[in-house]
Amino acid sequence: MRRSNNTSLDTVVTDFILLGLPHPPKLRTLLFLVFFIIYVLTQLGNLLILLTVWADPKLHARPMYILLGVLSFLDMWLSSVIVPRIILNFTPVSKTISFGGCVAQLYFFHFLGSTQCFLYTLMAYDRYLAICQPLRYPVLMDGRFCTILVSGAWVAGSIHGSIEATLTFRLPYCGPNQVDYFFCDIPPVLRLACADTSVNELVTFVDIGVVAASCFMLILLSYANIVRAILKIRTADGRRRAFSTCGSHLTVVTVYYVPCIFIYLRAGSQSPLDGAVAVFYTVVTPLLNPLIYTLRNQDVKSALKRIAAGRGSVNEKQ
Repeated sequence: MRRSNNTSLDTVVTDFILLGLPHPPKLRTLLFLVFFIIYVLTQLGNLLILLTVWADPKLHARPMYILLGVLSFLDMWLSSVIVPRIILNFTPVSKTISFGGCVAQLYFFHFLGSTQCFLYTLMAYDRYLAICQPLRYPVLMDGRFCTILVSGAWVAGSIHGSIEATLTFRLPYCGPNQVDYFFCDIPPVLRLACADTSVNELVTFVDIGVVAASCFMLILLSYANIVRAILKIRTADGRRRAFSTCGSHLTVVTVYYVPCIFIYLRAGSQSPLDGAVAVFYTVVTPLLNPLIYTLRNQDVKSALKRIAAGRGSVNEKQ
């Protein structure tokens, strides 16, 4: 059980002050530039993936790359929910965020984050069908079924975000209003509540734990079957290509789940490392995803070369 120091209900909080990332004042300009560049590169990198999947017929006809396009779209929005607010904290602009703005930020962060969690699971399932049941794959994972699965992930993510936002802000907030974090997230906001937060902490632990653990176990199950199927492939080139299509996905799953587990499955933690870990999966991971898929995925690199070659030939004709 944790209560804020001021339990008077005479004052109702109408806004919050985001204290942001602790930093030496001398580095403010440098950090502003670093996060600004990261944000721009994140948007451009994910937009490049999105446009490549849309423009190349060989990619947007395959469910795996439809899912990759959706992942890039989610990364662009997730970064936009968090990073601009971080950048503002390095300027003289007020660090105040309205109560409604805080609710919206928490909702969209968990909505987009949980949708990503479900999407990673769908990507693992897609790879399982492609490698373990290649003859039935075109029937089992057609465009219509892929659209249904993606829609289900969005709906489930929205429900999850609504539950977390409703539970967090149903509590009274009567001061103080300084959020010791760089965005409105469940643990730092709950520390300001003027009521018992033990139920919220339990529900958050169970809810996020069940979602993350279920998705992670399904991913592990999919890849256990994938590895078993790959080891049966006779040619080394065939095994290498099969592992290549899975390597990128396994990498992004790792950089997504490990920080989330560190942050949310340690109820009541106030570790100073939480902020650094949160920066990694909210700021760095959306930047890394397009790099991982372009550097490690041969199909995406080939598509980029085809698009570049096509534009070159058009310019020559002109």
